[in-house]
Amino acid sequence: MARALVIAGLLLIVAGIAWPLMVKLGIGRLPGDFRFQRGGFTFYFTPSSGLVISAIVSVLLWILRR
Repeated sequence: MARALVIAGLLLIVAGIAWPLMVKLGIGRLPGDFRFQRGGFTFYFTPSSGLVISAIVSVLLWILRR
């Protein structure tokens, strides 16, 4: 369990560092991504970007396992 938590933490750190690059590529602003703003609150719901990222990660893991 500890190993899984460390890996999850490292993945979150990498995602946080890569976020500016992903924004430049359009991740988070794809058709099907939603942004709700009310006053000083903003909520992002990005199912399309999540599917794209999931597909990329799946392909990378598939390649690495071969």
